[in-house]
Amino acid sequence: MSRPRIGVLALQGAFREHIAALERLGADAIPVRSPEEIAGLDGVVLPGGESTTMDKLLRRFQLQVPLRDSLREGLPALATCAGVILLAEEVRDGLPDQETLGILPIAVRRNAYGRQPESFEDGLELDFLDAPFPGVFIRAPVVESGVETMEVHGVVDGRPVAMSHGNVLALTFHPELSGDDRVHEFFLERHVGAAAATPRRQASR
Repeated sequence: MSRPRIGVLALQGAFREHIAALERLGADAIPVRSPEEIAGLDGVVLPGGESTTMDKLLRRFQLQVPLRDSLREGLPALATCAGVILLAEEVRDGLPDQETLGILPIAVRRNAYGRQPESFEDGLELDFLDAPFPGVFIRAPVVESGVETMEVHGVVDGRPVAMSHGNVLALTFHPELSGDDRVHEFFLERHVGAAAATPRRQASR
């Protein structure tokens, strides 16, 4: 497909780096800050950042419901770090009023590796790449249950760090900070490309 139109949730977090990676690969990358900007997208990126802040901003800008409905209808999504938390059914160690979109049937724990000083990089063996990927982990979450429902692409210390579930590619690391565009390319080719050939189903209201 030529020049897919990919929205990048641009309320908070590392959205600029995702936009740059997508544009290098020939996609039209669109910052998303309002419900109207979700219409007509071929895919969407939920970037890393602060999940509690992003949750509040989704609700404040009235993006929560249309984004959730679009994902349920099959809109391809790339979720990284905090984006995975936003999509999970359950957040452990979340704030009392924290909400999620409930798209992925998993439970995640926020900041499971520790705070900012415990951030690290690791060469990741991902099953869709033929050479290690430079994974950047910053206050990364861990998937603690529901892994059996996911297609796992890579692990670190026995923990899944790259997973697919239907139209969603979920990563607990930050590919946009690596300087390596291969994960974004995989998302465009597999998830966005496959969805382009499949009619969207209607979300149940």
